[in-house]
Amino acid sequence: MTQTPLKIDKPRAFPDHTQLPDEDGTFRQNFQEHPQSIILTDSIGPVLQTVHPEGDYCIGQDCGIYWRETDPPRSKFFVGGAIAPDWFYVGNVPALLDGQIRRSYVLWRELMAPLIVLEFASGDGAEERDKTPLSLSNTETVTNPGKFWVYERIIRVPYYGIYEIKTGRLEVYHLRDLTYQKLAPNDRGHYPIYPLGIELGLWQGSYQNQEQLWLRWWDNEGNLLLTGHERADLAEYRAEQEKQRAEQEKQRAELAEQKAAKLAERLREMGIDPDMV
Repeated sequence: MTQTPLKIDKPRAFPDHTQLPDEDGTFRQNFQEHPQSIILTDSIGPVLQTVHPEGDYCIGQDCGIYWRETDPPRSKFFVGGAIAPDWFYVGNVPALLDGQIRRSYVLWRELMAPLIVLEFASGDGAEERDKTPLSLSNTETVTNPGKFWVYERIIRVPYYGIYEIKTGRLEVYHLRDLTYQKLAPNDRGHYPIYPLGIELGLWQGSYQNQEQLWLRWWDNEGNLLLTGHERADLAEYRAEQEKQRAEQEKQRAELAEQKAAKLAERLREMGIDPDMV
């Protein structure tokens, strides 16, 4: 009896960032989210340049993290196996992939979890605290998992921050023993992100024509990390101060010279040559 040769299908390669959707056609919830992301990214830049002198890091702002392959990849950006944090940072990965700008962050190819993920909650934060696990029924009905569960149990992000924009409430969780523990703020009201030597907290001020309570970074000594515009303003202020000090020194020198000339004239009137004394 002739046996039919066993046919073995070649394994299908997992898709990469160029083969997965990078947008879902939705729009932002409010006008603060975009500048909020910018102020975080801009101000942390000098720190990351020091930590990664070769530039091996990336920052995502509303970019997708694919953590599970599904077919189709998703119907909405969070449905299925993708989630789109408002802001996240990943270290020790290339900024570009094969010279291409990243379209998404594909966890099964990178194998490096973000160090910190931040969500800007427009509502009460219930969606961001959702611990619903992924569930598959016998009928292949899928229960979509909650964001909290995905970050804690699947991606295992070491630091997860939830900022409720409406109430100004900030919560930061740290992954310990495979479980998120809610952190208590330090004496400055900030949350240390120890691997980067910085702190996360809230700052009241004006940015991009909005007076708001903003998420900001500080160094571990409590100094606010400035944006590029703020650094330029500070440099201009210091230059102006130095100019004023130089002008004041010049004026003092001129006054001292005038006073010395008057004293010399008085001495000569008394018959004393000040240059010979």
